[in-house]
Amino acid sequence: MNTNKKTLGTFLKAHRLGEDMTQVEFAKFLGISKQRLNDIEHDRFNTSLDLCIKISKKLKLPAEWLAKLALQQQINEQGLRLEVGYTDDSEFSA
Repeated sequence: MNTNKKTLGTFLKAHRLGEDMTQVEFAKFLGISKQRLNDIEHDRFNTSLDLCIKISKKLKLPAEWLAKLALQQQINEQGLRLEVGYTDDSEFSA
């Protein structure tokens, strides 16, 4: 895995290491298998939006952040020259 790439896997691994947790501990906390976490951390698994939402709730982060990382990774893997953006709707609220 190229640690210079911004992917959901690199983010989750950095978060896990920052919390000083093993893959087993972190996977249990997230409610996924250790193998699934390992696959995500090594960019071997395209994470669904449902799983991004589930993980974001556990980490108390906006689901949009994790979805952006997951979608951008899938776009990049297909060789498309497209960048996923993120807009905070609160900027546009009256």
